[in-house]
Amino acid sequence: MRKIMFSILVVSLNAGEKLAETIRSIFEQEYTDYEVVVKDGGSKDDSLERLEAYLEQCEDTDRARIRIIREPDKSIYEGMNQATGYAEGRFYYFLNCGDVFANTTALRKVAEAIETDETESRKHLIYYGNIFDALRQQVVSSNPKIDNFACYRNVPCHQACIYHYRLFEERGYEPKYRVRGDYEHFLWSYFVKKANPRYVDVVMASYEGGGFSETKENRERSAKEHKEITGKYMSKGQLFQYRAILLLTLAPLRTKMAESKRFAGFYQKLKKMLYRGRTV
Repeated sequence: MRKIMFSILVVSLNAGEKLAETIRSIFEQEYTDYEVVVKDGGSKDDSLERLEAYLEQCEDTDRARIRIIREPDKSIYEGMNQATGYAEGRFYYFLNCGDVFANTTALRKVAEAIETDETESRKHLIYYGNIFDALRQQVVSSNPKIDNFACYRNVPCHQACIYHYRLFEERGYEPKYRVRGDYEHFLWSYFVKKANPRYVDVVMASYEGGGFSETKENRERSAKEHKEITGKYMSKGQLFQYRAILLLTLAPLRTKMAESKRFAGFYQKLKKMLYRGRTV
């Protein structure tokens, strides 16, 4: 059995000061049974030097928790897969450069949920919470009940999720999905590996936003990848039903509200109220 509880995996490429900021937020966690794997894809800037300078100021116990791996990669998902090859924890948490823990208690709260479940012999291979959207200054609540429709519409983003290492032993992210690799892996974990995700009411990370997946080109790619991925795991009947539900419930309008700085707060409050009625 693996002795370390969490492997926190940080993929980096020319991140500047953001890499050190992300690591700093990790070291501020109350819960300390973790390791950090920084997988750098070949940075040409001074991000690694800045990180080393920060680490020189840290306690020996913190420096002992971190390993820096320099290995070229062709995409962020390939980099994340490489990082898992060096991880020794029981659960993996991917934290991108520029993203930080939203508070100092996030890991402790997830660890408490895991320890309670293990005492009661309940099996969950994914634990997930909420995130804070730094761009729109709003907490984004995750769906507390993951079912087939939730998998079609609204799975928690990877900064909200902590995965059991076994979900990456058999296979990692599929690099052919440039935008939706984490989404495809979540669906594979849910439908194939029966991951039985458990919601924990905690804001895990402050998500930087406005990055790679949110450009116009990648939004179009995202829609194409979503169609292909859902076709792998869901029947034609399910897909017809879910698309009809989204059409009838004005999903495009709701998405625009969620992405609007003006209306995002109202939308997230409404969503949280609706989620309150759901049970885990």
